[in-house]
Amino acid sequence: MNRIFEGLGRIVVRFRWVVVVLWILVAVVSSKALPSLGSEINNNNTTFLPASAPSQQAANLLIPVEGNTSTDSQIIIAASSRHALTATDEASIEREIRAADAVTKVVGAKQVGTSADGNVTEILVEANVSFNDQSGTKTVVDDLAATFAQARAPAGLEYHLAGAVASEVANSAQSNKTGNTVQLLSIVFILLLLLLIFRSVLAPIITLLPAVFALVISMRFIGGLGAHGLKISEITSLLLIILLLGAGTDYGLFLIFRVREEIRGGRSPHDAVEHSLVRVGESITASAGTVIIALLTLLFATFGVYNSLGVPLAVGVGVILIAGLTLLPALLAIFGRAAFWPSKVVPSTPKTGWWGKIAVRLVRRPVVTLVIGLVVFAGLATFALGYHSGGFGGSTNAPGGSNAAEGNAIIAAHFPHSTSNPADLGFRFTTPIWSDPNEVALAQRSLEGSGQFTHLTGPLNANGSTLSPSSYVALYKELGNPSRLPVIESSSSSVPVAQYQAFRSSGQFVAANGLTIAFQTSFSAGNQQSTAALQAVPDVRAAVTTAAKSSGAVASGVDGEAAGLYDVSGASSHDLLHVFPIAILAIGLLLALVLRSLIAPLYLIVSVALSYVAALGVSTLLFIDIGGQGGLTFILPFLMFIFLLALGEDYNILVMTRIREETQQLPLREAVARAVGLTGPTVTSAGLVLAGTFGVLAVAGGGGQITDIGAGLAIGILMDTFLVRTLLVPATVVLLGRWNWWPSRMSRPTWTSTKGHDHKENSPQSPE
Repeated sequence: MNRIFEGLGRIVVRFRWVVVVLWILVAVVSSKALPSLGSEINNNNTTFLPASAPSQQAANLLIPVEGNTSTDSQIIIAASSRHALTATDEASIEREIRAADAVTKVVGAKQVGTSADGNVTEILVEANVSFNDQSGTKTVVDDLAATFAQARAPAGLEYHLAGAVASEVANSAQSNKTGNTVQLLSIVFILLLLLLIFRSVLAPIITLLPAVFALVISMRFIGGLGAHGLKISEITSLLLIILLLGAGTDYGLFLIFRVREEIRGGRSPHDAVEHSLVRVGESITASAGTVIIALLTLLFATFGVYNSLGVPLAVGVGVILIAGLTLLPALLAIFGRAAFWPSKVVPSTPKTGWWGKIAVRLVRRPVVTLVIGLVVFAGLATFALGYHSGGFGGSTNAPGGSNAAEGNAIIAAHFPHSTSNPADLGFRFTTPIWSDPNEVALAQRSLEGSGQFTHLTGPLNANGSTLSPSSYVALYKELGNPSRLPVIESSSSSVPVAQYQAFRSSGQFVAANGLTIAFQTSFSAGNQQSTAALQAVPDVRAAVTTAAKSSGAVASGVDGEAAGLYDVSGASSHDLLHVFPIAILAIGLLLALVLRSLIAPLYLIVSVALSYVAALGVSTLLFIDIGGQGGLTFILPFLMFIFLLALGEDYNILVMTRIREETQQLPLREAVARAVGLTGPTVTSAGLVLAGTFGVLAVAGGGGQITDIGAGLAIGILMDTFLVRTLLVPATVVLLGRWNWWPSRMSRPTWTSTKGHDHKENSPQSPE
């Protein structure tokens, strides 16, 4: 392995300018040829569920009423006036319908309902574009917004976009803006922190530049994958920014600290770069490898958000690894000692910093260090028992101030069944509603009597006006299918206007064949994004099943955000138990190969597990017990485990490979003290950078689940960096002695180092 990095180091140093130019070319070409990542983001986590999930089955049941979002999308245009719509208003609405109908990929536009007060009407636009096609839906929504001018609305009449598709497009734009903010603040934070660490002008820029290049290129590569069918969530986009900037800076610190150490040891800058790449190249590669392996184990997850995290983030880490092994050494070779200006990096005797002093005390009293650490971490871990899920990802509400948010508010105010985020209840009967509406009436009464719903609206009270079963049958006989009726009642009809509009509005809740019926409602427990609504889903489903049985429906289901995210939470819990053993086994095998040991990987993985549970306990204490939140986002435990496992092992590899290197020349206790003294600044600096970038995510990520995720990961990384990697792990190494390296030759009692030191004393002994 050393020969590989020796050869790489010589090539990179010799052709350093060529390496830099190649990276610039790749960044430019990818930015021109591939789509942006932001254009491919999907904010609705329920679209990542498997087809077997109950909420997905309910969505399939409702396709005859609501359409198939995998191939078609429904967009609402709200035409709103301060008074009852006039003939002039209706003429404008007709112009808008014709203009909308002419938009590319729109297959039809029609009025589907007028509010009971007559002030607002809904125009339903059906487009031949998948809900999950981010660029396609954005184009259609933008084109529809451009048609409003063609309607030539009279004074007082306004047009607004509304519904799930318009909200998703608005959210995608907001996500892109949030991602840019997080990216900018992360870069500023890292640069400021690196200025404090290096006390140099160029070193922070040189350290961060490869991470920025890798991020720009990776976002385009992943955007290209999204354009070819890979689902990308908002959390994927934000985590990619944080992971590449944070981990990329970490790998940069691994190398640049070693280069500075080698220059101070008397090597020329070019020799220092080549030698450092040999010494830490394997550590950087193994560190990135642990992250990539951990991420790729997510492919075994059933929940699409987790499953879709693996490939994009693994691609990003792969790019940052290549940048760390080529672009960064090339830049260091170009700038040499000037990289550390105005600090002077000249041959000198290494100074013992505060980590060196801590390390000396640590190796003298490893039992005390280990016992205190275990007691503290076990105590923090007990708070994790109070964890429960809550807080949802991927808001389906449009961001405040957007045209879609205004449209949703208008619809919610004028149509009792409409909220910006309703729950949908579906029933399929054997008899069309216009033949026997009594079945639908029975289902409605059962639902209303369950106490689980508020504002329940269906075919018999579609716009707020109630129709009896008998009047519904009579209206059908005279008027025909409600979904095909014009906005203005025919002059030959004798039906009262109020009944006509109520019957016509019912068409949005009835399939063309009259067999599938939909209800829209809100949960009594709370809005669709509340923890209470999530917890109420089992009772809601039971109430719907009861209503189906009492009314003779042959199929039923509950669709909507709360139901979908209840299934998401269940899938997340399943994946937590399913993916973790695979990730642990894969990373354990990699550690065994890197450290040439079967013992060290065991306690290193246990240390990560301890750090994980303690960090989850602290998050629970801060956000639930003290902060009063209803729960932590379901995704937090999963992400904390994957990232702490992967990134924690990064630092493990750096520390343990340096201990192994020093053990080649020194007795174990001296080797541990020296290794911790030399790697401590690197590990803590890297940990501060990574924790800080996650802290930026917590502050600038938009609140809610993003704040929980950013803060939880920052807490875990800080605990892992300052306590586990630099104190507990070295204490364990001292206690185990030569058995750390079993079954390699270093574990044998007769082993001697290349410097001739006899290492028989490395066997376990009393540490005190």
